[in-house]
Formats: sequence, structure tokens, C-alpha cells
Amino acid sequence: MAMPEGSVFFPNEPILRVVAPLREAQLVETRIINLLQFQSLIAAKAARVRLAAPQHLLVDFGLRRAHGAEAGLLSARASYLAGFDGTATVLAGMRWDIPLFGTMAHSFIQAETDERTAFEHFARSHPQANTLLLDTYDTEAAARAIVPLARTLAADGIPIRAVRLDSGDLATLARRVRQILDAGGLASIEIFASGGLDEYAIAELIASGAPISGFGVGTRMNTSADQPYLECVYKLQEYAGTPRRKRSEGKATWPGRKQIWRRYDADGRMAGDTLSVEHDAALGEALLKPVMSEGKRLAPSPPLTTVRAFAAEQRRRLPEALRALTPESAYPVTIATALADLARAVDEHTR
Repeated sequence: MAMPEGSVFFPNEPILRVVAPLREAQLVETRIINLLQFQSLIAAKAARVRLAAPQHLLVDFGLRRAHGAEAGLLSARASYLAGFDGTATVLAGMRWDIPLFGTMAHSFIQAETDERTAFEHFARSHPQANTLLLDTYDTEAAARAIVPLARTLAADGIPIRAVRLDSGDLATLARRVRQILDAGGLASIEIFASGGLDEYAIAELIASGAPISGFGVGTRMNTSADQPYLECVYKLQEYAGTPRRKRSEGKATWPGRKQIWRRYDADGRMAGDTLSVEHDAALGEALLKPVMSEGKRLAPSPPLTTVRAFAAEQRRRLPEALRALTPESAYPVTIATALADLARAVDEHTR
């Protein structure tokens, strides 16, 4: 049993149930926690970035900061699932058909004798998709160099698609670059920004009215810098048909096979969840669904685009209060009487 991938879940809610002989269930414990914890963490961070920038282009830029190659790949997948538009990690694009985005490197510019030559060579080598990096030397001087170059390239049918800012006061620089480009008749060139961004920095840039149409987000998302781990546990809740639970201080668990029931308001927004025993007649939608039986998948995994659409619908159904980066209230998760009674009975038995 598991929640469908892309589901929104809250504290105290089980997202996966494994029913197996003890030695088999224990064998997979560490890898299950490794996969679920990390990808849920990155997806949550990416979803917050998308909530901060609902209309902007968002690209995963974090492979070089990820804690290992697998982490970089899974970050690209998790962020795309959670609402990003694509990634700069080419292997992730090849493996999961995630749209690929990229710009040019500072080294490409430094290897040329001058900046304009570097821009022209790059644009001619990528005539249909080019984003020119402006801040290797002097951002405003680079923007001014693009104005005559754009006319030269346009005569050959090559448009400059965008420019990228990667350092400094991004809001101020974006306004100055926008003025230079607009004065040169290049209003169609978009401005893309990167460099230590997270949901808070992006929200601030958007609120300031900075003329930025897209963001590359790397370090602070792929390492989830402000929340670098998700408390995720895998515990025995039943053995030989008898409910069990851990009672350690601060780490107590709820016993038995459980289900989460979700309620919605009149607008279809999530209104509250109830955690109860599996067969409690709680009102609402049951979130844990059968996915395996006798060691075999009941159905193949849906395409990533399908999961991404489901995750977007989940975000849409969040209560308005939870769409803020700093929610004013917690989402209500109620422990059902039937589950509380079962916990007391288990405690009496184990004493």
C-alpha cells in the first residue's frame, strides 16, 4: 500500500506500508528510507519554489552541488515532478524525458579574446536556443555589446533568446539590463537569473518587480540548504497478526495497519485528514492504495508527465493558508478514536 507518487502528505501520516516476512521487510528498510526521504525532501523544496513563482520558468541547476551523481539525477526528477519546467542535467533528460535547458559557461567567454566574439560563436553554434551569460566581466557592458550583435545575427536568421545574470544585485542588474536591451530594440530578449536562489529570494525578486522571466535553482534546492533532511522512519507496526508499536519518548508510533482519510471543502481544497485503523469507516478519500501483491507490481509506474500533472493538481487543492511560504496555521491531522483505543490496548498488553 502506498500514496500515489506526487501526493501531498503531512506529519504523522504513513506514506508506504510493507507487509512481508520480517527478514525481507528489514532487508529493504534502509534503501526505502533513502529513496523516499531524499526525493520527498527535494520535491517539497521544489514545490515551494513553484508556489513562490507560479508563472516563471524554473530550471534545476543543482547537479554540481548535489551530494553524489545519483542525488543529482534524483533531484532533477523530483524537482520536475514537483513543478519545475526542466533541468540542466542531460542524463536526467535522456532517462526520463525531462526538458533540458542550458546556458553558456564563464570559461567559454574567458577562452575568447573578447566577450562579443564569445557571444557570437555561442549563438551561431546554438541558433535556435541560446542564452548568453552577462556577468563574466561587466554585466552592463556585456548587455550593451549584445545590441549590435543581435542585429548582425538577426540578418542570418539567428535570434538571441535570453541573457543570464548569475551574480550581484539581481534585481538592480535586471532593471539596468532591461533598459539597455529595450533601448536597443531588443524587448523580445528575456532575462534569466541564477546564483544562490531559493524560494525566499525568488519571492523577493518577483515582489520587487524585477524584470526576470525565469530562474535557475541549484545549491539551495538540491541540498535543501535550510532543511537538509526529512524525518522519515520505517517501523514495525504489526507482527504475526498482532499490532505492535514503539513507545520511546518523542518517537512513539501508532500501531497496526492504518489508513489516511482526506476530506475536502466545497471548493475541492484539502480540509483535513484523519489517521485511523485500516477498516475504520472514516469519512473521506482513502489515500493509501494497493501497489504490490505477492512481490509483484499491480500496474506499471505511470509516466513522469502523468505524475507531474497529479502533483500540480495536489498543489492546486492545498488550502490557501498553506500556499504561503510561511503558513499561518498547520494542516489538521486528527487521530481517530479507533486508533487511539488500539494504541492503549497495545500498551496494556506490552506492559
